[in-house]
Amino acid sequence: MSTKTYSPRLAEKYRKDVVPALVKRFGYSSVMQAPRLEKICLNRGVNGAVTDKKLVDIALDELTTITGQKAISTSSKKDISNFKLRKNMPIGARVTLRGVKMYEFLDRLIAVALPRVRDFRGVNEKAFDGRGNYTMGVTEQIIFPEIDIDKVNKITGLDITFVTSANTDEEAFELLKELGMPFRNIKK
Repeated sequence: MSTKTYSPRLAEKYRKDVVPALVKRFGYSSVMQAPRLEKICLNRGVNGAVTDKKLVDIALDELTTITGQKAISTSSKKDISNFKLRKNMPIGARVTLRGVKMYEFLDRLIAVALPRVRDFRGVNEKAFDGRGNYTMGVTEQIIFPEIDIDKVNKITGLDITFVTSANTDEEAFELLKELGMPFRNIKK
């Protein structure tokens, strides 16, 4: 009796289509040299968390709902008296996705969430950090279908960082483009 384990659609696409395309494009001697997506980090700062502690709990619940993985709160590193901020106060939420959940989230982001952005023309292709990682901002959390719009009391955004094993921005760009990321100015 054979037991077939579940593999996300984008993970299969990466193995079958993306790796051969990257090896051909950059002339790698081995398929193991091809860059891969290592993790996706979602981060969300909560405006007004100093005065209202429930806002952080709402942010944690929303990130957990969006990703399917429990979010943790982030704390302030130091005191800032102008903002009435004390050290170790909860001021945000974050999640790091790897493996199956990472590919599932990327698939939902590309296929469902990004097309729901108002006046969407593609994501900025210049947001690479020089080491092969890509960061994008989402201005509204309601683009994700998991969020019930009626229960949202405040529209907030979040940052999504794609961490790759690529050495250069060009390799990371090709990797994300092959995975289906809708970049703005792709030269055909």
